Amino acid sequence: MELRYIVPPEAEGQRLGLFLRARGVTAGLIRSVKHAGNGFFADGVPLHTDRPVHAGQCITFVLPPEPATSVVPQPVPITIAYEDDFAAVLDKPAGLAVHPTLNYPDGTLANGWIYHLQQAGRTGVFRPVNRIDKNTSGLVLCAQNAFAAPLLGASAEKRYLAIVQGQLPLGPGRVEAPIGRRGDSIIGRCVTPQGKYSLTEYQVLAAGKNHSLLACTPRTGRTHQIRVHMSYIGHPLAGDTLYGGSAAAIGRHALHCAVLWFCDPLTGEQRRIESTLPPDMQTLAYENGLLAGWDFAQL
Repeated sequence: MELRYIVPPEAEGQRLGLFLRARGVTAGLIRSVKHAGNGFFADGVPLHTDRPVHAGQCITFVLPPEPATSVVPQPVPITIAYEDDFAAVLDKPAGLAVHPTLNYPDGTLANGWIYHLQQAGRTGVFRPVNRIDKNTSGLVLCAQNAFAAPLLGASAEKRYLAIVQGQLPLGPGRVEAPIGRRGDSIIGRCVTPQGKYSLTEYQVLAAGKNHSLLACTPRTGRTHQIRVHMSYIGHPLAGDTLYGGSAAAIGRHALHCAVLWFCDPLTGEQRRIESTLPPDMQTLAYENGLLAGWDFAQL
């Protein structure tokens, strides 16, 4: 893929390297283009990164080849909610791990994505910008190349739908409490003074006698953040047995990444991708009267 930039008047005389860094091109990618790619050009003429650019010039460079991946392509069914040259948004079902681990060495979203690329005659690696737990469903943003990855990561915002136990008052709320490791568990987290700063904002969309439906926005990116914060305020997620929830109504923690925003790495245009509640959470919401009175426009 070739990237193009027109030098604006305010960048007159700026060194090429600084010009590119100001547009989100990382130092690592600049090195890769210089040493593993074809280099940089101004109006078709090679230009070193320590040389100045001039207003009106067209700066171009081709992204270097993608590195080899160790992820084995497997025909794991995947749902692609959105795809362009820079980003792909995959709609992950609950129960599917995002990438191979010791416990889940294959059959993951990553294996399915590499298979999708192979079937399309493409090469690439799996670059998830946001990761969600195996039993969390919903949207996963992936970068198509090394250029897009940091820019997508900087602009991405996620909103989750969660069904928690108990009745919460309608309207906004926030949980600002530090999260750290829980001593009795390898994977568990808890609110602790020794933890890292963590903030979750939420909106109670609907409330029944036994459960409430929330739209949650994690403003920090701690492991299990929404799950830990909801448990901390006395309203664990339905099905979240790790953090005090009951599995009587649903067989996994009721959390779904429902809305994802990100900006196009070149134009800055914002994209919004939505994913409806999966059947198990729809059933739980319907049984508790939580589906009426709100829609995705509120999220």
